Amino acid sequence: MHSNDPNHAPLRDVAQSPEATARYLADVQRVLLDIGRNLEALALETRVHCRDTHVEGDRWFDAWMRAQPVERALKDVLKHLEGVTKGLEKSAFKRRAHDEAVANTAKKRKEKELERKRKNIPPLQAAPQNTPQQSAPSRNSGYGGPTSIYDMGNRESA
Repeated sequence: MHSNDPNHAPLRDVAQSPEATARYLADVQRVLLDIGRNLEALALETRVHCRDTHVEGDRWFDAWMRAQPVERALKDVLKHLEGVTKGLEKSAFKRRAHDEAVANTAKKRKEKELERKRKNIPPLQAAPQNTPQQSAPSRNSGYGGPTSIYDMGNRESA
């Protein structure tokens, strides 16, 4: 159906929807987890086989030592596979968060603009009133009171 369309991208529809992306990533994760179970079984069988492979003249630990690199390699593969499956889950959540952020961006911008306007208006109105007080401080402003506890007796009551 889309094979003749030169602009067709196989996962474009999936990428445009967070729900479709989550479903697709969950399907991939299921397949990888199934592969992981098979690799775990392979690792156990490989471990048993390699540790049981003795050569004439081996000491008791020589077969075990030869098996370690093989076991480590399979263990690393399983660890990376687990990281990939966790990454798939995280990607699905991040995809949904992206759409939520896009949906909230216009609202946040309006709120920021209103906040910016609100902050800019009061200083412009209050500035002319504050200039005469700064040049001639009044005695009743509350800041011109005694500077030490010994001056408390000289203080005027309000």
